[in-house]
Amino acid sequence: MQTVGTPLMWGIFSVIVTIMLIIDLRLQSSGRSGSMSVKHAALWSLVWVGLSLGFAAGLWFYLQHLSGNAVASEQTLNFLTGYLLEKALAVDNVFVWLMLFSAFAVPPALQQRVLVYGVLGAIVLRTVMIFAGSWLVNEFSWILYIFGAFLIITGIKMFLSKSDEGNQEESRMLRWLKKRMRVTDRLEGEKFFVIRQGVRYATPLPLVLIMVELSDVIFAVDSIPAIFAVTTDPFIVLTSNLFAILGLRAMYFLLAGVAEKFSLLQYGLAVILTFIGVKMLLIDVWHIPTAISLSVIATILIVTLGLNHWLNIRKKS
Repeated sequence: MQTVGTPLMWGIFSVIVTIMLIIDLRLQSSGRSGSMSVKHAALWSLVWVGLSLGFAAGLWFYLQHLSGNAVASEQTLNFLTGYLLEKALAVDNVFVWLMLFSAFAVPPALQQRVLVYGVLGAIVLRTVMIFAGSWLVNEFSWILYIFGAFLIITGIKMFLSKSDEGNQEESRMLRWLKKRMRVTDRLEGEKFFVIRQGVRYATPLPLVLIMVELSDVIFAVDSIPAIFAVTTDPFIVLTSNLFAILGLRAMYFLLAGVAEKFSLLQYGLAVILTFIGVKMLLIDVWHIPTAISLSVIATILIVTLGLNHWLNIRKKS
C-alpha cells in the first residue's frame, strides 16, 4: 500500500492516541456522578478539535520537510477533509446512542461506562476495517465504483427514509439478541452480569454495549468508503478517522440535551454521502480537487445547520 506514513509518523500517532486515551478515560470519569456536564463536554470537544488541528499542522511541517510544499499541502488537506467528513457522519451515530440509552433508561453515570468500551471497541473495529478497505482498494481499484454506487444508494435512502425506520431496525436486532441471552429486567448498577440461583444473567448494559458497537459498524460501512473518495492512503484515512472518533464521548454529552434541534441533519448527511458517491463514480472522468470537496462538505453542513436554526426559531414564535 502506498502511504506517506513513515515508521516515525505511525509511532508518533500511536503515542498521541495512547496518551490522550489514558488522559481522556481518567480525567473525564473523575466526576462524582460519572457523567459529564455540558461545559465539561464542550471543553473536551475543543481539546480534541485542537489536538486534531495540531496534528494536521505537525503533518504539514513534517511532510514539507520530507517531500515539499505540494505533497504537504495535499495530504494535510486530505486529512482535514476526511476529519470533517467523519466528524459530521459521527453526529448521526451519537443520536443513535441517545436513542439506545433512552430506550434502556440508562442513567448518565452508567452511560459513561458503556461509552468507554464503545469508543475503544470502535477504534479497534475501524482500524481493522480501514486496513482491510485499503488492501481491497490497492488490489482491486474498481471497487471504488462499488463504494461510490453504494454511497449514492445510501444517501438517497437516508434522504427518503423516516426517522423511525432506524428505531424499527434496532428493535429487531434487540429482539434477536434477547432470544439468545438471559437478560435481567432491570439494571444492576455498573454490573454487566449477575448470578441468580446459580445461573448467569446479563444485565441490560451488555445489550446496550453490543448495540453501540453494532451501530458504529453500520455507520463505519458508510463513512469508511466515503473517506476513500478523499484519499486511499491508509495513514491519512486512519488518522483522520480515529481523531474524529476519539472525541465522540465528549460530543455525546455535548449534544445530549439538544438532539431534537438537529432534525434536518439527516438530510444534510444524505446529500454529503450522495456527493461523495458521485465523486467516486467520476474518479476516472473528472477528478474533483480535495479543496472543492472540503468546501462542498463544509457548505452543506453550514446550510443544514442554518436552516435548522431558522426552523427552530419559527417553531418557537
